[in-house]
Amino acid sequence: MAQTTAQTTQPDSAQDRGTLAAWGIVTVTVATVLLGALLPAARPERPVSPADDLACQEWSDGCQVCQRRAEGPACSLPGIACTPGEPRCQRRGG
Repeated sequence: MAQTTAQTTQPDSAQDRGTLAAWGIVTVTVATVLLGALLPAARPERPVSPADDLACQEWSDGCQVCQRRAEGPACSLPGIACTPGEPRCQRRGG
């Protein structure tokens, strides 16, 4: 009696590993792109006003000019018909 054996085909395990690695790379790449697009970018914290910025030595709102002195800020008097704008730093010190 002849004995017959069933031949089973085994998948190429090297090819399976390569496919799995490729899908892993694709998944990590897509996740990285999505995180970069969806998460807000870190923004440097800026002082609320030039008076709070210790590097700003002189600032103005268009009506009065202020300077940082050793004893504290010293500001000029605004004109009677002046409409103040946003305070801006005019001179930075080191």
